[in-house]
This record gives sequence, C-alpha cells and structure tokens, in this order.
Amino acid sequence: LVSGLPKFKYNKEHLYPSCEQGKSKRASRPPKPVLNSRQRLHLPHMDLCGPMRIASKNGKRYVLVIVNDYSRYTWVHFLRSKDEAPEVIIMFLKRITVLLHSPVIIIRTYNDTKFKYQVLKEYFNTVGISHQISSV
Repeated sequence: LVSGLPKFKYNKEHLYPSCEQGKSKRASRPPKPVLNSRQRLHLPHMDLCGPMRIASKNGKRYVLVIVNDYSRYTWVHFLRSKDEAPEVIIMFLKRITVLLHSPVIIIRTYNDTKFKYQVLKEYFNTVGISHQISSV
C-alpha cells in the first residue's frame, strides 16, 4: 500500500467502549403483522369528507371513502350532499356482498355526526352488521 509506513494491527482493545457500542448493529426483526380482519369484507372502514370548497363538474362536494381492512382495497364515491350517504352505503353493501359472495360483518366509521342516521342503524340491525365507531 504505502511504503515506509509501519503496519498497524487492528486490536479491539484500542477502541473505546462507547465507540464500540456506536458501531454495533442491532439485529432487526420484522414487526409481527396484526390482522384486524380474518377475511375480505370482514371490516370495512368508512369516512365521509366534505363539503369541499370547490364542487366537481357534476356539482358533487362530498367524498365517501371505503377501505377494506383485509386487502386495503379502496372505493371512492362522490356525493352531492351528505344526505345521500345512507342510500349510497346501503347500495354499496348490497352490491359488494353479491359480487364477492362474502358478508360484511363489522363496519367501522369515525366518530362523526355524518354517519349517525336512523336509516343506517335499521339496515345494519336487519342485515346483522355490527357498527363500530372509532374515536380517531
């Protein structure tokens, strides 16, 4: 390598303990996945956003977002008013249950007055869907 310089042997004893700790690497372990749902459509999450300041070309100011907890698949519905939400949710649940041949067991919504409709409560009770309200 460089001629004329004395060879230096690396000894661990020459390192300070704090330097040695700083250079050490921890063994990384992947986090264990925690599944909230056991099958598709077991637990969809719903949120109603709006009103948006600027309406779409069709005059829609609200957005209903539905996320499947099992697959993270997302559906987005655009609404003119939040009064359309119960009708759209009921139609969505009927359609998706028939298409995927899988029943919806639990629906989780956010603690918001937008989802407190008597029509939805009655529908959930007749179909056997449990409604959870998240505080986040």
